[in-house]
Amino acid sequence: MEEKIFFFGKWQEGKDYFEVKNPYTQKVLWKFPSLSCEDVERAISFLEKNKKIMKEMPKFKRAEILENFKKILENKKEEFARTISLECGKTIKEARLEVERGIETITYSYIETKNYKEEVIPFDSSKYGEKRIGFYIREPLGVVGIITPFNFPLNLALHKIAPSIGCGNSIVFKPASYTPKVGKMIVEALLEAGYPEECIAFLTGSGKKVGESIVKNEYVKAISFTGSLEVGERISQISKMKRITLELGSNSACVVFKDSDWEKYLDRMVKGAYALAGQVCISIQRIYVEKDIYEEFCEKYLEKVKNIKVGDPLEEETDMGPMIDEENAIRAESWLKEAEENGAEVLPEIKRERTILYPCIVKNADEDLKICKKEAFAPFVVINPFENEEEVIFKVNNSIYGLQCGIFTKDIKRAFKFFKEIEVGGVIINDIPTYRVDLMPYGGVKGSGIGREGPHFAFDELSEIKLIVFNLD
Repeated sequence: MEEKIFFFGKWQEGKDYFEVKNPYTQKVLWKFPSLSCEDVERAISFLEKNKKIMKEMPKFKRAEILENFKKILENKKEEFARTISLECGKTIKEARLEVERGIETITYSYIETKNYKEEVIPFDSSKYGEKRIGFYIREPLGVVGIITPFNFPLNLALHKIAPSIGCGNSIVFKPASYTPKVGKMIVEALLEAGYPEECIAFLTGSGKKVGESIVKNEYVKAISFTGSLEVGERISQISKMKRITLELGSNSACVVFKDSDWEKYLDRMVKGAYALAGQVCISIQRIYVEKDIYEEFCEKYLEKVKNIKVGDPLEEETDMGPMIDEENAIRAESWLKEAEENGAEVLPEIKRERTILYPCIVKNADEDLKICKKEAFAPFVVINPFENEEEVIFKVNNSIYGLQCGIFTKDIKRAFKFFKEIEVGGVIINDIPTYRVDLMPYGGVKGSGIGREGPHFAFDELSEIKLIVFNLD
């Protein structure tokens, strides 16, 4: 089935198409247009000509669009969930949760649209500000480029799209080529909700052509991207004077002290490592366990890993489905083999069937191996022992990434020590680094990105302060 893209205010067919496959069955689901650089330029030029429509739209009407959008999503929960599961291999249970979170993201964006503060500046607090009065407002940037990943094709898109609407921006939206149908459904729902046809372009195709053309385009004033470090670095090199928000990779760590109620949280730690076959930016990739409880922890953790039901993502009882494609499954399998060859212990075993890489743990892995240093994005976790706080702080920080970290301890002084010294965007005490609610400031440091998401914080990223000052003398 050949699908359409949207620009010039209407749905359009393509000339060339690419196939979208189900990661589990490997069957072709549908085909989407593979656009050229020229197509992108024409589509964005049209948005630029019409950007005043959104800029001049009052806030209450932007909020109405978001409210309508939320209602449509609520009415189509199962349709969205099933499509998410089909395209990215997420279990149907995980997909339904993503839809619920997406509804929350729209809700918070609606609230922010209605309540976003624009302030009076107290000029007379300065001796140079006597008889001056002024205030600032927030203006839209204009055309915003939104480039999204496969692993949360709905909610991560909404984290960019919903605040863009609230700010009054026009949108050029490129979803991951693995998950374009979810992207199309978002655009269909937006148009039904009342978003102006002249102010959105939905473009599909390769990152090299479509993605880079969006980033380089002079009319695009901001890029909001979630994806790999390598692509994020490329965007930062070619975006010139644009506003950029980059949500990139991680190899998130969890630190478990013996004073914590760690057994109570084992199920959470397993879920945090193997949800979506480990293909989550804040998946637990490294667990550091205090030496005195290391063997007991590994034994009990492994028992839970063995009970993960792997299979068809659309079946209700399935806990974990496939990786996004066989190439990535082969790559992750090779990392496990490399670790085993270098003295690490992989349990229960290394096992792969096409796109399915079965869940496992890696004990006593050298910290310089790929499975520790790079982003795995795969269903395994490294579990290594530590003896003291300084040692484990060094190990956690010995990474090019810095997104989130989980610390399990009852010691409040230790919790604050780690909060101050761990180089990440978020420190989660007595929970996993995979914890995220959609209103919190989310983002990282170092190779994990630039800027913060969460509707309130995205409004800052996707709008511009404009100041007016009156001289009353």
